[in-house]
Amino acid sequence: MRIVVLTGAGISAESGVPTFRDADGLWEGHLIEDVATPEAFERDPDTVQAFYDARRRAVASVHPNAAHDALARLELALGEQLLVVTQNVDDLHERAGTRNLVHMHGELRRALCLACGARPVWDADLVWRPPCPVCGERMLRPDVVWFGEVPYELDRIEQAVVACDVFASIGTSGAVYPAAGYVALASAFGARTVELNLVASDAVVPFDDARAGRAGDLVPAWVDEIIAAS
Repeated sequence: MRIVVLTGAGISAESGVPTFRDADGLWEGHLIEDVATPEAFERDPDTVQAFYDARRRAVASVHPNAAHDALARLELALGEQLLVVTQNVDDLHERAGTRNLVHMHGELRRALCLACGARPVWDADLVWRPPCPVCGERMLRPDVVWFGEVPYELDRIEQAVVACDVFASIGTSGAVYPAAGYVALASAFGARTVELNLVASDAVVPFDDARAGRAGDLVPAWVDEIIAAS
């Protein structure tokens, strides 16, 4: 049984990771265009670097929850038949034990060198413009996909979605493309689709099975079902 799981902010929110997007559209008091676009970085790199430095420190203080742990347990049972695709930039899936994982929006714990393209693991602040450990240039930025940029590994994700038997969406609104289109793609190729979310999303193509509730409750129960059936 080949399974693709897409995770969003809802799974990490239960660990205490702030979504940073407020109801009024602000991220920690900043407009999105001031901290999450290439143009913002070119215009005011210090503000952008400080914003992501703060996010990096915040994520370091939280821990995986029962939903992260359950998906790691599912990987132990299914091996490479499971691919977790996350829109989150935290490392809670990794800390729970998941290894077959795609960070389509990048990772807070990596930097991206604009000079040589290296993506080194990074835990320190970037606002002080430290040198790239590969080329030595002081041109590091957060390795986070900003608005207007192309997410990572789209070909790999699409191939996995087309080939999967089960597609599960956990803790995501399904409102942002390309991730929003994956349920329709999976359904078109015959996969059974399931949504585990606090509230039902506005997916254009309805899920075969939509369950409302906390990820920490829903995901372990769903994983138990999958393991028992496999």
